[in-house]
Amino acid sequence: MTSEHGSGPKVEIAHILNMDVVEYSTLLITEQSRIMGELTRVVKNAARFRRAEADGKLVRVPTGDGMLLVFFDDPQAPIECAMEISAAMQSLPEIRLRMGIHSGPVNEVVDVNDRTNVAGAGVDVSQRVMDCGDAGHILLSKRVADDLAPFPRWNQQLHDLGECEIKHGRKISLVNFYTGTIGNPEPPKKCAVAKEEPRERSRTAFGRISWPNRTLVTAAILILALVIAALIFFSQTRSRTQGKRLATTIADKSIAVLPFENLSQDPDNAYFADGIQEEILARLSKIADLKVISRTSTQRYKSKPDNLPEIAKQLGVANILEGTVQKATDQVRVNVQLINAQNDSHLWADKFDRKLTDIFAVESEIASKIADTLQAKLTGSAKQAIGTRPTENAEAHELYLRGRYFVGKRGAENLNKAIDYFNQAIAKDPNYALAYAGLSDCYNLLPTWIPVSRAEYTSKAKAAAIKALQIDDNLAEAHTSLAAALFSNDLNLRESKREFERAIELNSNYAFAHYSFGYDVLAALGEFDRAIAELRRAVDLDPFSVIINANLGYVYIVARRYPEAIAQLRKTLELDPDFGPTHRNLGEALELSGQLEEAIAEYKKGYRFPNDDHALAYLIHAYALKGEREKALQLFTGLKELEQRGTFWAFGFGLVYIGLGDKNEGVNWLERSYQNKEFAKLGLIKVEPMLDPLRGDPRFEKLANQVVPPDVK
Repeated sequence: MTSEHGSGPKVEIAHILNMDVVEYSTLLITEQSRIMGELTRVVKNAARFRRAEADGKLVRVPTGDGMLLVFFDDPQAPIECAMEISAAMQSLPEIRLRMGIHSGPVNEVVDVNDRTNVAGAGVDVSQRVMDCGDAGHILLSKRVADDLAPFPRWNQQLHDLGECEIKHGRKISLVNFYTGTIGNPEPPKKCAVAKEEPRERSRTAFGRISWPNRTLVTAAILILALVIAALIFFSQTRSRTQGKRLATTIADKSIAVLPFENLSQDPDNAYFADGIQEEILARLSKIADLKVISRTSTQRYKSKPDNLPEIAKQLGVANILEGTVQKATDQVRVNVQLINAQNDSHLWADKFDRKLTDIFAVESEIASKIADTLQAKLTGSAKQAIGTRPTENAEAHELYLRGRYFVGKRGAENLNKAIDYFNQAIAKDPNYALAYAGLSDCYNLLPTWIPVSRAEYTSKAKAAAIKALQIDDNLAEAHTSLAAALFSNDLNLRESKREFERAIELNSNYAFAHYSFGYDVLAALGEFDRAIAELRRAVDLDPFSVIINANLGYVYIVARRYPEAIAQLRKTLELDPDFGPTHRNLGEALELSGQLEEAIAEYKKGYRFPNDDHALAYLIHAYALKGEREKALQLFTGLKELEQRGTFWAFGFGLVYIGLGDKNEGVNWLERSYQNKEFAKLGLIKVEPMLDPLRGDPRFEKLANQVVPPDVK
């Protein structure tokens, strides 16, 4: 790396994760080698490490008792990597690791072995940050904490430590990062000592004051105490205000695209306005430097709403894009305006009169102009992604937009209409990758709405996703569809995980990928901190998605964080009190917290709304646990009628028999659930708390290892 003028090494701002093993030098040589081998393995398996290394955005340097990871892309990369490493280290308690994170200037150098190394102030400060920690600590410099503050996913885990003294009397401001399961919540010993020493010195100094002066000093101290008390009161009030402000800090490079208004005389052209909005949003979401809210959260707002600042606040964005679309024969007019909703100022507006065949160029131009206006960094791959033309056939494109319109409406009838339109689009253009991805989405969704063979439809979903990727391997949507099918059809956790990670790498703004990755795969593998982080990211990108919010609550349940689950699910009910799965999840959280009466009330609500046999199974289970066996058996008759019609839920029968105390029959039905490919629930067999009564049973343990093999990572 050389400067433009060739005068020396190029200095860059990097994001640095420094780590070492505490008391490493006291270990035997053989133990040192083993521990460093384990640490290296864990680090190399971290998804954030692999992604940065694959992108050429990482320099890693061994330091004897640890290592240095220098990321050159995302300020969130070190903390995400630290979380993954810390979570993996829970299975290696003998390795007492500490970590320090800082962002600062570094330059690449070549060491005596002709290997790439790094040097500079950024590396030095990261070392100082780490040195202040004890085993288990993940410490951040104040600069890093400030960089993370705009991202709501981090705010609750950042705990200010104030200033800690380092070498030569210098001080450094530190923040401790920890969650309920990773990190070390105790203040570092060095920080505690630094805070105690000044108090000791002040007592000694007072002891040397002569008696005649002590009265004056005492009076001065009393006055000073009153002043300090007033300042503390003001400071605490201000801190609370600033804390609220920090929690709601909104990134400047964030945007929501509101529904475009259809100005066409033909109301049937509503699909076209919706499609243009969705495609502009899709192009924007490929820009990793932007936060882009998902369409499912913006659809609740009509175009040209009155209160933009309030809408922006609800969506957690600084900027809003509004637009209108008018289509007539082969002509289209698109008007757009970009608004800074925080001060209601117009940043940019334009009008495009084009032929339908030029619509992709219009969408690309709009996305590029927004990126330029918001000063979002455009990588080469992002430029290519927002400039792509998915099809050259205008008719195929219109049919695709109609298909997407009906996918958004959900329901069996609409999904079948969407399948028809996607197939028509493919007939017009057999190489239309997005149309195949749309088909895959429909086949994955349909079994949720109608009693069909899930195995048959997930198999179709997998085939359509593979076809899409054969045409265009850079489609995040298709990688996500394939990942979902690999999970729901094959229960192939390893490959599903790989596909989800690829999808998120291609489109970090794709809320559904974050959601499904966390909910399906990471939770099943017991990687709870990562799973929760992915679901929180999904909520951040799609704040009004009821299913994402409800299943964030469910992942808290399998992580056995019941108070957080209850709080999240009650919050979700505020979004939609008529969504049955939220009541079902809340019932489970309450039951596992020992609140059986309250759980039964929630199960009843869950069953009432969609007449959901899943909620009915939980209700019977709860009545059986409560000792109301007769009521449980009476309800069980209704569940058995579903079995006779062939629409029963085998996993639910297993839950019922567990509640009734018949463990053998419970395992029988779980085995049947496995045969029926009910993987959405059975995939969590190793972590689902409701199955705890079966743990240790040889048949159950054999089944659990069939579902989630012990060697899957």
